[in-house]
Amino acid sequence: MKYSDNSAIFRILLTLVVLLGMMISCRTTQTAVDSKDLSYLYNPTKNPINPRYIVLNQSDASSVLSVKFFATDLFFSEANPQGIPMAQILITVKLYNISRGRVLADTAFYNISIVKEESRQEYVYNVPMRVEKGVEYMAEIKILDRLRLQVIQAFVPFNTLSYNNKYNFIAQGHFMKNMLFNPVVRVNEYVNLLYQRMPIDSLYISFYKPFREVPDPPSMLLPEKVLDYEPDTTIALSYSDTLPIMFPKEGIFLCTVGRDIKEGFTFCNFGVTFPAMTTPERMIEPLIYFVSQDEINNLRSAIKPKVALDDFWISCGGNVEKARELIRIYYTRIQYSNYYFTTYKEGWRTERGMIYTIYGPPDKVYKTSDGERWGYRKPIIKTSWGGRLHLKEDFLFFNFRNRQNTFSENDYYLSRSETLVTYWEQAIQSWRKGIVFRLDNPGDF
Repeated sequence: MKYSDNSAIFRILLTLVVLLGMMISCRTTQTAVDSKDLSYLYNPTKNPINPRYIVLNQSDASSVLSVKFFATDLFFSEANPQGIPMAQILITVKLYNISRGRVLADTAFYNISIVKEESRQEYVYNVPMRVEKGVEYMAEIKILDRLRLQVIQAFVPFNTLSYNNKYNFIAQGHFMKNMLFNPVVRVNEYVNLLYQRMPIDSLYISFYKPFREVPDPPSMLLPEKVLDYEPDTTIALSYSDTLPIMFPKEGIFLCTVGRDIKEGFTFCNFGVTFPAMTTPERMIEPLIYFVSQDEINNLRSAIKPKVALDDFWISCGGNVEKARELIRIYYTRIQYSNYYFTTYKEGWRTERGMIYTIYGPPDKVYKTSDGERWGYRKPIIKTSWGGRLHLKEDFLFFNFRNRQNTFSENDYYLSRSETLVTYWEQAIQSWRKGIVFRLDNPGDF
């Protein structure tokens, strides 16, 4: 009897081993987590916190990184000894000397408890950094939401090469004296521009007409159009840190401490609706990425542009409901392009904005001190070998290089020679048929 029981147990164990072996041999290869992927930076569904950053060079030896949190982004909890709504944030900063080959120059750690104030919409914190004169820097910032256990990362470039560049100015609201993290202003918005590096008598403001060009398709090996024209006018104002300044029309306004100085602080006026698209006239412009110039002109010259625009989207979608969904997706991408990529021109007019609008948020984003690499997932390739199913991921990559210019450090151009196959024509055909293009959906081709 004992022998029989042992035999039964042996058979059961043998069966379990065989089954386990079959399960292992047929398992699917798993994809490892990509810790260097920063695609959440450009995907609002993956990124709950969207801070703003600015840097001020206070002296030859000290700069200050200011971080602004929006109250709506923070998670406040009363699960604390005080029993009051409070957010818990850890800010870590690593400052790299780019001029010397990315050498670590300074570090900072700030553990912040943010107590919720009902009437307060923004919370600003300053992080001092040790610097040297005449150096280019990159501040690598990691922010941990200690309650949600989520981490976001940002890279903020700045330099101490000159006393005249933007990092020596601070803009603030004229009435509330709140620090302005965004250089985009509206008509009738009054600001102050503070400059403290040396005594000055006058502030010079040069007006450049709006930049209206849009980039060519990524499949064309053509350089991006850039602002290469002179200012229309330059005026001098007696300087005061309480001087109210207002920019009455759309355009680019470069503020300098000398008439012949070509660097300073830039304000931009993109109209009353920016960053959103709320008028037919504005909504027609971004269609240029997948319609012809003749179609754009016909929509603009229509007696009722709104009706003509609605009819256009209905012709793409086939019915009103599908047209509404296409409009929602397309112009949401336009708005986020304006939020993420704006320089001296609206974000949707940049090459990153063009790719983001047509292809959507990238599946992969890798950042370096001089550029970004975006990856879009292609259809997964399935192969079977040795009884094991393998899933291979492949990506279409776009490479963007940072370009130094007078007006913005957020200016990137597409390195077109590095991506010869772009699937641009398939993407355009997809949108014209009323299908939101996805590279990893072969049914859309």
